[in-house]
Amino acid sequence: MATKKKYNTALVLSGGGVRGFAHMGVIKALNEKGIYPDVISGTSAGAIAATLYADGYTPEEVMGFFKEKELKKYIEIIIPKTGLVKMTGMINLLKKYLRAKTFEELKLPVFIAACNMNTGKPEYFSKGELLKPLIASASIPVLFEPVKIGNHIYVDGGVMDNFPIKPVEGKTERLIGVFVCPINFHEKLSNLKEIAIRSFHLAVNKNIVLKAPKCDILISPQEVDNYGLLEVAKMDKLFEIGYKEALKVLENPDPSFKTRLFEK
Repeated sequence: MATKKKYNTALVLSGGGVRGFAHMGVIKALNEKGIYPDVISGTSAGAIAATLYADGYTPEEVMGFFKEKELKKYIEIIIPKTGLVKMTGMINLLKKYLRAKTFEELKLPVFIAACNMNTGKPEYFSKGELLKPLIASASIPVLFEPVKIGNHIYVDGGVMDNFPIKPVEGKTERLIGVFVCPINFHEKLSNLKEIAIRSFHLAVNKNIVLKAPKCDILISPQEVDNYGLLEVAKMDKLFEIGYKEALKVLENPDPSFKTRLFEK
């Protein structure tokens, strides 16, 4: 007799900068199809999407929060030292809307992946203070300032685990993964910023081929690759892309898709 798993449906959300708005479109589609995760694991933008949803907000409400300000309001340019950009606006936005101050106050269990720069290992936060691990998980190295938690320094979880299946693997009846960092052909890389971002994406996604087959359902909209890391003005389009891709996958499941997608 099979042992009953701890969770019924686990949702794993990758990092991906503003492409994370596609996560909210996916969640809307899942809910419309009667699929409600009972645990979420996320990295970076995926961690932010997971936390706000687990805090009781609908995907549409989350989108509304980010429409209140322009990109320049989310980030504050500072003199380079430990990072080029300070996420003051993002921190203020999360402080304003996050009702839960700790993981335990969320309506769903959430795992947030961040990279411990001191140990060089990924860590999965799921207890205690919520805001610092959340900001740390989204702090892309060099671009954003790292976050100190206790005596250690943390940066974007994608550095070590951009698709954090580990916290829920083997503990769920159904694993749904949403991956918004596809690696497609790019003809032009015209400046240092584009090269740096491309290098980061290539590095953090090297293990996706091994992780994708572990998902029962994998949703990975390739079209999001047409949008830049900080292209906040395109949030509605990214939401729509995620929504439509999720409906397509849910209505016409193709088990081979999750392996074919990453074996080009």
